[in-house]
Formats: sequence, C-alpha cells, structure tokens
Amino acid sequence: MKTKIFIDGSEGTTGLRIDERFQGRDDVEILRIDPDKRKDPQERKKLINSVDIAFLCLPDMAAKESVSLVENENVCIIDTSTAHRTEEGWAYGFPELSEKHRGNIVNGKRIAVPGCHATGFISLVYPLVAGGILPKDYPIASFSLTGYSGGGKNTIAAYADENRPKEFDSAREYALSQQHKHLKEMQKVTGLVRVPLFSPIIDDYYSGMVVSVPLYTDMLQGEQTPETLREFFANYFAGQKFVEVCGADDGVAASGFLPGNGLSGWDGLKIYVTGNKERVVLSAQFDNLGKGASGAAIQCMNLVLGCSEDKGLNL
Repeated sequence: MKTKIFIDGSEGTTGLRIDERFQGRDDVEILRIDPDKRKDPQERKKLINSVDIAFLCLPDMAAKESVSLVENENVCIIDTSTAHRTEEGWAYGFPELSEKHRGNIVNGKRIAVPGCHATGFISLVYPLVAGGILPKDYPIASFSLTGYSGGGKNTIAAYADENRPKEFDSAREYALSQQHKHLKEMQKVTGLVRVPLFSPIIDDYYSGMVVSVPLYTDMLQGEQTPETLREFFANYFAGQKFVEVCGADDGVAASGFLPGNGLSGWDGLKIYVTGNKERVVLSAQFDNLGKGASGAAIQCMNLVLGCSEDKGLNL
C-alpha cells in the first residue's frame, strides 16, 4: 500500500523541491489541493487528516494553523517552518546528532526540520559540546554564506529581475540586529549558555552555503589542533550517509577556498577543519535547499517509513 502524502504549501520553494524528490518513487501517493483552495482551512483540514504524512512548507503562523487542524492521531507532521523547532513534543529533524535524535524521528508524529543556517552551525557545535570539548559558555561567533534561494520566492524573483539594484551583484550581510530567526534553535539544540553572534551573508548565486565557526584552541578542553578536531568529527559522524568529514588532503580545502555553491544539488553535508594550533575554523558546506531544507525533510520521512534513509535523494 502506498503512503499517502500531502504538501501544505506546495507552491513555495521548499514545497516544490520536496515534490520534485518524489518523482520516480512508486511507494507514495501525492494528494493535491485544488489551486483555488490552497488557503481554504476546511479543504486543507480534509487533506491533512486523510494522509499518512503531511509536509508543512508554510510561514510560521500558517504552519501552526495547519497543526491545529489535525484530528487524525495517525497523521505524521513534518514541518519545515521555524514554528516548532524548539517546541516540546517535537522531534528535531537532525538524526546524525545522536541516537536519541534519530529515535525521536523514527517514532515521532511531530517532526521539525532544522533551519538551513542552523543545520550548518549545529553540525559543528553540537558534537563538540556533547563531547566535552567546547564549553557551553564559550562566546561563539559564526558567519554563513548562502545562495539567494534561501530567501524564498520573492527573493528569487528579486535576484532574477533584470532591473534589480546594483548592490544585488555583490555579497550582502543581513540580520544586522542579531535577531535572526534561526538563533533560537542554534542555542537551544546545542545547549549553549550564550546566544551566538551570527552574521549571515546572501550572495548572487542560486543555492548552496557554507557556515563557519572560528575557535581559539586554548579555550577548548584538552590540547586541540586541526588534526585532533578532524579526527573527533570523523569518529562522531562515522557511518552517517549524509555527513562527510573531509581530510587534510581534500582538494577543496587544499585550494584555500570553500565555495558557497560547491555542493548545490547534493543532499549531504561536508565538514572541514582548517587553521592552525592557535586558531581553527570549522566549516559546514551543503545545499540550503538540500540538507538545509527539502532534502532533510525527505530524509526524515524515509526514517519514519523505515525505508533506505537516502531514498529519492542525491548523495
């Protein structure tokens, strides 16, 4: 019997990419809403309660409304919005972090897909905190370079406009007030005492991102070097299909440059450890629309269904 799926918000960037990943799959049936009823609560309610899994690809308030429409206790909700990522009772959709995270997804009916910037940050910080290497009160700073598709349909249209402002030709730092919406999950999931200093940058390419965290080694536990930290991450993520820890001989790292669009179209994540004995830079490279959004949502669904974790994904 095929798994019945409904994508609430299928016309948005994440929804469209989720839909694309079902092409060629014969184990799911997609229930589609009449375009004229996309915002009709009763029609959405009917569809949400008639499927096995409902993906929410909506603004936060609309996502909360969709959850309030659920009456069928067997429906699994996979929410890609910010609305439920730090809410009690919701599994955080990053199975590689720990066996507990994986188990919560496998057995959960409410799953929150991580934010794209948060995915990169947490992949670097969570293991170090869990391993006792990074103190929870470390004054963390991070910067993130991302393609413009992360801004959604309006941002994509703005960048595609031939009459766009000249400043769109360059990288642009944003969230200057230090109030980025991913900060809440970045702090809570990692267990940090301080809210991270976070500087995201949007650039003139479609998709892909690099999130970096610079650290002073003398503020870490133990004698840490790029080599010891690289070994730590390799052991922590050993056997994980979606996370690859790159060695010192990696061609990209050896070039001295990490391109933001280097993994566009790929659904995994690569970790780089660079620097020297005094200062290291941890970097996570991935696709903001892949492991940072729709790819992660499909990975969570695959875990719920008990099929191959990478089914329908590009690794």
